[in-house]
Amino acid sequence: MSTTRETRIPVDRWRNLGIIAHVDAGKTTLTERLLYKTGTIHRTGEVHDGAATTDHMELERERGITIGAAAVRANWTPDGGQPHRLTLIDTPGHIDFAIEVERSLRVLDGAVTVFSGVAGVQPQSETVWHQARRHGVPLMAFVNKMDRPGADFDAVVAQMRDTLGANPWVVARPVIEGEHMTGLVDLVAERTWRFDDAGTPSVHAWNDAERGEYADARAELIAAVADSDEPLAELWLTEQPIDATALTAALRRGTLAGKGSPVLPGSAFRNVAIEPLLDAFVAYLPSPLDRPAVIGHADDDGSEVTVAPDADAPLAALVFKVVNQAHGPLAFLRIYAGRLSVGDGVWRSGTDRVQRIGRLAVVRAEDTEAVEHAEAGDIVAIAGWKDVATGETLSAPQHRVRLETIQAQPAVLSWRLSPERSADLLKLGNGLARLAQEDPSFRVGTDPETGETLVWGMGELHLEVMVERLRREWGVQVRTGSPRVAYQETPASASGPVEGKLAKQTGGSGQFARVVLSVAPTGGESNSYEDRSTGGVIPKPFQAAVEKGVASALLEGPRGFPVVGAAVTVLDGQAHAVDSNEAAFHRAAQMAVKSALEATGTVLLEPVMRVSVSAPGSAVGDVLGDLQRRGGQIVNLVDRQERTEIEADVPLAQLDGYSTALRSLSQGRASATVAFHAYRPATLQEAARRTA
Repeated sequence: MSTTRETRIPVDRWRNLGIIAHVDAGKTTLTERLLYKTGTIHRTGEVHDGAATTDHMELERERGITIGAAAVRANWTPDGGQPHRLTLIDTPGHIDFAIEVERSLRVLDGAVTVFSGVAGVQPQSETVWHQARRHGVPLMAFVNKMDRPGADFDAVVAQMRDTLGANPWVVARPVIEGEHMTGLVDLVAERTWRFDDAGTPSVHAWNDAERGEYADARAELIAAVADSDEPLAELWLTEQPIDATALTAALRRGTLAGKGSPVLPGSAFRNVAIEPLLDAFVAYLPSPLDRPAVIGHADDDGSEVTVAPDADAPLAALVFKVVNQAHGPLAFLRIYAGRLSVGDGVWRSGTDRVQRIGRLAVVRAEDTEAVEHAEAGDIVAIAGWKDVATGETLSAPQHRVRLETIQAQPAVLSWRLSPERSADLLKLGNGLARLAQEDPSFRVGTDPETGETLVWGMGELHLEVMVERLRREWGVQVRTGSPRVAYQETPASASGPVEGKLAKQTGGSGQFARVVLSVAPTGGESNSYEDRSTGGVIPKPFQAAVEKGVASALLEGPRGFPVVGAAVTVLDGQAHAVDSNEAAFHRAAQMAVKSALEATGTVLLEPVMRVSVSAPGSAVGDVLGDLQRRGGQIVNLVDRQERTEIEADVPLAQLDGYSTALRSLSQGRASATVAFHAYRPATLQEAARRTA
């Protein structure tokens, strides 16, 4: 770990941004070009050669995909402007690694969504776009691969509007000569960029002919932005001239407010339009000071706390990623308020204790550079903490606060694992514990019937990668067993009041508790709990035990699966002055919930996956027939010249061996991505099979 001292850049010139997209849209290639153009690296590595800077894991280089989000830092100075500091996070495009996108968006200030100019808005493009919107992250768009045959910039912009419900603001248009994009028309600054074969740019202001040619496109952009920006609308309505400064300011205001998204075309592979994109990051995306305060809760009384991006405020930081590298663990954190220095003692929400900072680092993919200090707006890493977990809050010991943690989607598929050599059992346990620490969407458990180790993940690729990491990083050769599907159940109807009563009074200290509650379906994915009992029938010291007993009972319903979508309402209770205790009320609540669920019955829910297939026209009929035989419902069918894009919702239980079947049906020419879509009631046949 080397030590670096960089020129101090004010926080208002920092940009923390993510690169998000569907798999194979060109995110990692774009990140590589951004690093090269900023001078962070001195030569570019290609994804297909396994040499990209941010794909530093050996598995990533072999498979040609991004598995883990990688953070890098670079500086960029726009022409005639001041230096800005960029922290870029290149995220995975495959849905199996959606947790990497989720936790990155949780801590970033802005994002650029990369679309393929040929494929347009793809299923995972839609997923990550809505993830960013859910987190309130301002968005830009880069339409990549404009050098490819069949690329259509206007069609992608229309798809953004129609499929994503986005408000795209086209700030630049491509210049296409022959089969390649050779330039870019800057509608904001009224100038044209040209790029030679090496991607070296030259820029000139519009001449009279160009001004006339692009006048309508610029007027369309101004009108679109003016719809959501009053200062620009006033200039436009009074027919005053609108220069680049006024239009840039209006675009920035609208982007930060989430009212629209600037869109630029380019070709990352050919180094075309990288400089204009870097300028756009600086011009339109927020600094940490532009982002709203985050909400936390005081540790002592749970009261709401507003955490503003202020370096002089008490420390509040969130651990959003943990990585175990060869030289030790790294805990990535975003500092929302305050300052952090080597040697400081910080309170950890995960362990409820104060721990000292030994080493701080700025990370560039797999390389680290030591720093002594960090402050609000910084994304840095703590080195050497072995027990840290994703979602922990670090705060000042005198001002203990808990920020909202990071939620992972529930895992939907599991494999049985066992070491090939019994001597590796301990290494297997240690390796699984480290992998689960890194990835909240990867879960480890034990089959209660057989005692075998079970690992749960987001799909086959996710579990394949984890098993391969066990082999490479931990030296454990493992055997995998048949997949298991993560079923759930939900109440079929509402129950009336149901009693759970524990009464063991045989002299001496006994056990007594009575809980009356009702259970009703909510139709949602989460459970709710409400205590409507009055008059102290359940004494306050035992109320938490009742809630915990309810939660415990919902972990396994009558069919043996977790219960979701249940609204539990406590109506009444009874305590004994001597024989009641927390354990008794915990048990009584469990009994009441189980009785209520047996009375209402439950509906079996199975995970349904959104299968997106790109197939040649000759194989479409066979692919559709196979999907329907698997119980799939076709939800979209789009003909794109030589290939057809098919989307279908298919029960996960019916997808065993699908990749192999698809290769056979299409002679290896079709490809598919499989993403968790929703839980839905299982078919009668499946419910009967699972209950038998």
